[in-house]
Parts: sequence; C-alpha cells; structure tokens
Amino acid sequence: VRRVPSPNCDARPAGVPVDMVVLHNISLPPNEFGGPDVERLFTNTLDVTAHPFYAGLRDLRVSAHFLLRRDGELVQFVSCNERAWHAGISRWQGRERCNEFSIGIELEGSDYVPFAEIQYARLEALLQALRQRYPLRHLVGHNDIAPQRKTDPGPFFDWGRVPTA
Repeated sequence: VRRVPSPNCDARPAGVPVDMVVLHNISLPPNEFGGPDVERLFTNTLDVTAHPFYAGLRDLRVSAHFLLRRDGELVQFVSCNERAWHAGISRWQGRERCNEFSIGIELEGSDYVPFAEIQYARLEALLQALRQRYPLRHLVGHNDIAPQRKTDPGPFFDWGRVPTA
C-alpha cells in the first residue's frame, strides 16, 4: 500500500463501530485513467485550470480511505480509524452520515467501462484484511447510500465478483 496523506478527514465519533464499506468509482479527467489527478483532488492540489471539467471541483474537499488503480496499485489516503470525506449526504438503513461508520474505497473506473481483473483480486484481498479488523456487515455502492446523487460504482461493477460483507 502506498500512502498519500489527505487533509480531507477528521475524527470518527466515539463509540461508533466501522461496519460498512462503500465502493465508488472515479476517474480524472472523466473516463481517463492512470494520471495523477485523483491523488491531487484528494490532497487539495488539483490544478482546476488543467481541464474544463475541473472548474466544478474548485472548492471540493473530498477523500477516500483507499484508491484501487486499474493496474492494481493500492493507495491509502486516510487511516481507517479516521473519517474520510467520501460519502457526502448519505443514508443507509435509517442511519445518516455514512462517513461516520464506513470505509470508502475508490476504484479507478467509470460508469462506462468494465473494471480490470486485477482490481477485483486486489479488492477481495483488501476486504478480507478489513474484515479481520472491523465488524463489517455491509458492502454497498455509493449509489445505494446516495441514490438521488450518485451512480457509482456503476453498471459495469460486477457485484458477483466480491464476497458480500
């Protein structure tokens, strides 16, 4: 795991168990893979003049616990013991503010292309490691907790390839 600290996090509320993983997809620029701009977004160093799409990201302060790149590289931005700012306004089974009790995993991808085989293998290994440390009960997509706002991980994510929490 390569660590790239993000300032976009804070303390989790005391006494709230981490029992959920939220899967996302991300690519910057949209539908382009392999560049440095996701890391730049999560570390507040994105040059918003570098691409027309980025103007809308100017004041965005987001992160995730992990980014799983298309080549299988795993990058960690926030300790799982801290709250990463990945879910936004969210709700799951009557609980709001999902950042408080979840781990966010960004898969480098989009709603328009299948994910890479290595991503599924690495995701399975990561989930197995997380289950050894946290009482995970839910594995959901961003679209499950914010259905009015989000579509990720998208129609090309194969849920049958990952064991449910």
